Amino acid sequence: MNDEDYMRLALMEAQAASLRGEVPVGAVLVNPETDEIIAKTGNAPIGICDPTAHAEILALRDGAYKTENYRLTGFDLYVTLEPCVMCAGAIANARIRRVIYGASDPKGGAVHSGVRFFEQPSCHHRPEVTEGVLADEASALLKSFFKARRRKAKRKGQI
Repeated sequence: MNDEDYMRLALMEAQAASLRGEVPVGAVLVNPETDEIIAKTGNAPIGICDPTAHAEILALRDGAYKTENYRLTGFDLYVTLEPCVMCAGAIANARIRRVIYGASDPKGGAVHSGVRFFEQPSCHHRPEVTEGVLADEASALLKSFFKARRRKAKRKGQI
């Protein structure tokens, strides 16, 4: 499989998150040596009442549990949206080899937007980063989700 194939799986996880009422972000953790998918998940902060339950965090937790190691050295993380500061910190701590993301997040992203976490002197591990893989699809999913939420809020008189 290639980057687009794995990102399509992450997009399916994002779509599933959207159907649960979560912001549609999906993540897939892969061992590139074996092409084994270690974890795949979508955002879940609302569903499990956990503000840290971003797709990336859930994938890292699942991967660490399955490998019985908090270091995920050599693994690749595919995510549909540019990781935030919290997720970038977790990615660095897990020693992820490579981060591949779809849509940029100018407001909340922390890789190529905002604080550029991996470029900070306090960041002890800098993964290789590939941006823009299936970005149009990831962006369209997010825009559609938020458009529907605004429409629903407007009907309820909340806007």
